[in-house]
Amino acid sequence: MGEYLNTHYLSPYLDSLEPDFTNGANFAIIGASTLPKSIHSFNLGIQIFQFKHFYNRSIELHSKGKTNFLEKHDFENALYTLDIGQNDLSGSFWSLSYAQVIERIPSFISEIKDAMWAIYRVGGRNFWVHNTGPLGCLPRELAIRSNGSAGEYNEYGCMTSLNEGAKAFNAQLEALCEELRSQMENATIVYVDVYSIKYDLVANSTHYGFKNPLMACCGYGGAPYNYDDSKTCLDSEHTVCEEGRQHISWDGVHYSEAANSIVASKILSTHYSSPPLQFDFFCNKATSSFCY
Repeated sequence: MGEYLNTHYLSPYLDSLEPDFTNGANFAIIGASTLPKSIHSFNLGIQIFQFKHFYNRSIELHSKGKTNFLEKHDFENALYTLDIGQNDLSGSFWSLSYAQVIERIPSFISEIKDAMWAIYRVGGRNFWVHNTGPLGCLPRELAIRSNGSAGEYNEYGCMTSLNEGAKAFNAQLEALCEELRSQMENATIVYVDVYSIKYDLVANSTHYGFKNPLMACCGYGGAPYNYDDSKTCLDSEHTVCEEGRQHISWDGVHYSEAANSIVASKILSTHYSSPPLQFDFFCNKATSSFCY
């Protein structure tokens, strides 16, 4: 997405080595969830706490001449992207029944709602919200549930219950976006159907040049998923595929560069967005030369 805008990648908020926040900040943390999983986990509430601290500190430092930080109007014109929920679903399915997972979804949505309101209250008006992808098509999820019965999988080998859980989450997330559009004055909220984009990669894998769509490129164990929870991509015994361009999944959880390139192009097409606004629409709204 950043490459499309011809700008450099966002600096991680936690980067202490000469960060440059002139075109935004990245608050993403590996394994983040909407709800706290443990006292040590980075959940959405902590990310919002960090954002508020960044907001106050950035305005203070910019007023003192630190030009690599943002001003108040930059935050008001910024585009706030949210992509969270998959880890909540995955963790819930680990220990709960399908019905119990569905019962938990409103609590995930509530955290996202609170986060968006927190951003709105400090002046944020532009939101780009991704729904979650087909959880039941991820090699990790399939590998740790490899003893499932044949009836639990669809025609592409994805686990149906996990995908249905993701769809239920997405339906409530879309409803939240519709609700907030009516409540947040002067706000623009774009909901992006990432699920359909990613599921299409699996359903039509050969069309995109992918082989073994449910198998991780970097992992351990070989076919069918090349994933072992005790020997992940960072383990010394892992193996890496020779043709990463032929794999949808990089490490069993995250998508490969080839897959992400297709996902990004489809997101930018606006065919999966509601309302169907071009990504650079938000840049044109900004008063500066950057899209934050």
